[in-house]
Amino acid sequence: MIAAVLCIGTELTRGEIVNTNSTWLSEALTGLGAEVVKTAVVADDPERISKTLGALADDADVIICTGGLGPTTDDLTSQTVADLLGVPLERDEKSLDAIRERMTRFGRKMAESNAKQADFPKGARILPNDDGTAPGFSVTLGAGTDAFFLPGVPREMKAMFETQIAPGLALRAPGNIAQIRLKTFGYPESRVNDELAGLEEAHDVIIAYRAHFPEIEVKVLARAVDPEAAAARARAGASAVRERLGGIVYAEGDVTFAEALGEILVERGLMMGTAESCTGGLVAELLTERGGSSAFYAGSIISYTNAIKHSALEVPMEMLEQHGAVSQPVAEAMARGCAKALGVDVACALTGIAGPGGGTEEKPVGLVHYAVATPAGVTAKHRVFLGSRDQIRRRSAFAALDLVRQTLLADLEKA
Repeated sequence: MIAAVLCIGTELTRGEIVNTNSTWLSEALTGLGAEVVKTAVVADDPERISKTLGALADDADVIICTGGLGPTTDDLTSQTVADLLGVPLERDEKSLDAIRERMTRFGRKMAESNAKQADFPKGARILPNDDGTAPGFSVTLGAGTDAFFLPGVPREMKAMFETQIAPGLALRAPGNIAQIRLKTFGYPESRVNDELAGLEEAHDVIIAYRAHFPEIEVKVLARAVDPEAAAARARAGASAVRERLGGIVYAEGDVTFAEALGEILVERGLMMGTAESCTGGLVAELLTERGGSSAFYAGSIISYTNAIKHSALEVPMEMLEQHGAVSQPVAEAMARGCAKALGVDVACALTGIAGPGGGTEEKPVGLVHYAVATPAGVTAKHRVFLGSRDQIRRRSAFAALDLVRQTLLADLEKA
């Protein structure tokens, strides 16, 4: 099954918003066993939309299109598709009632412009939208290409694809493709690539990479004569990746770095807390980004000033004056103070210079000290991270969480 993805929106072609829909849909289609051969982005222009749809239909069995189904004058997808098919638009009263009911439920009166969202090319199959006002639809293009049109709002698009499109595509897919996604942190993309040299030929798989700063995702894809053979080949390839990359592989699939750490903490019955200075709460944000973090995370103390480091974390003023806030002794003291103040088993602390100013020759911008306190003692590291302020803070947060992870794994091996 050959697939293509088309995203419509002038805001995309101008770079005003990031096009996450294309990446998500391509991964979802690949996971269903389709071969995605093309992705395209076009502005809200009928001629360009029509031309691109025609070109994609020449190559693909399935096209997933997002965007241009809203109520404004620049939302032109439905009319453009109707013109391409040579059919009129027809209003669907059931969709109109659903839009009106949704507006009423949220205390709003339906505007006339919203009514156009219930207009579809004659003969189209309508795809209800339970999470928004823009229904989708599907039509057949060219010699038999199934084209599905979804709203551009990612949350709405994903729900509609998963419930109304994916089940049918899964039945049509040949089932001879399997893919395993491995999450890594610790090596740059070039080193990950070099470490896996020759693996594709050895295991007859395709290795692809996706950088999601500061992580690298390794995708292992295998094709075979049947689903079982493809899955076995992908699993063998993934095992080889894990063997070569070792501890930098922290999870598989959609698991985040924080979730992987949380699993270790929950397995061992441990609670964690954080004390942050230069990251200003970013570590806490990563740990609480997804639900369930209360099972392993107690809270954070944002100790940006020396006064708070002293009063909340009991870092001695003499230590701060002698070594400075950005130093290993202070990071270790912050970790110990955090464990005591929050009553947790594991505490992580960071102090550094995120920039763009504030650095010296002795302590340059990017220098970050981070420490982890556990019942077994305190482990500390420091690094000079390169990049912008945001990059330094994010790299620091991941490095600190990685130190927690490595410390717990090392403690487990000793036990």
